[in-house]
Amino acid sequence: MSRIGLVGLAIACAGLGGCASIIEGTTQNVAVTSSPADGAKCVLRSSEGTYYVTTPGNTIVHKTKNDLSVECDKEGYQHASTTLPSHFNGATAGNILAGGIIGMGVDAATGANYNYPASIDVRMSPALTPQPAASTVPAPSGADKPST
Repeated sequence: MSRIGLVGLAIACAGLGGCASIIEGTTQNVAVTSSPADGAKCVLRSSEGTYYVTTPGNTIVHKTKNDLSVECDKEGYQHASTTLPSHFNGATAGNILAGGIIGMGVDAATGANYNYPASIDVRMSPALTPQPAASTVPAPSGADKPST
């Protein structure tokens, strides 16, 4: 980007408050898969909301500094869960120069200065099949038979 373009971006960010809020937005697309079990029903939760997706699929989540929990269920498989960590993104660094404290505050309040990984694979394990219960009744022995 040219020096004039950078100056223009800095001015725009300063005037509009939150640079990451404008450039990257406050929402993000997250792709969810569940190996080896396509068709799992997954629920993603953060402090900003609850989101639903059937794997493989995508959902749009609101960004926040808090991690995103992911729980998936599918018949024939054990319940699986994992966490998507929230990461500070680089777009906010521009606010130090362009938008200053106000821009950083806007980005922090909207969650725009954080990102989640773009995709997650939730590992699913087959359900445990119950083993037949061992018999607690002793097998009959010859001594228990009535005599004739």
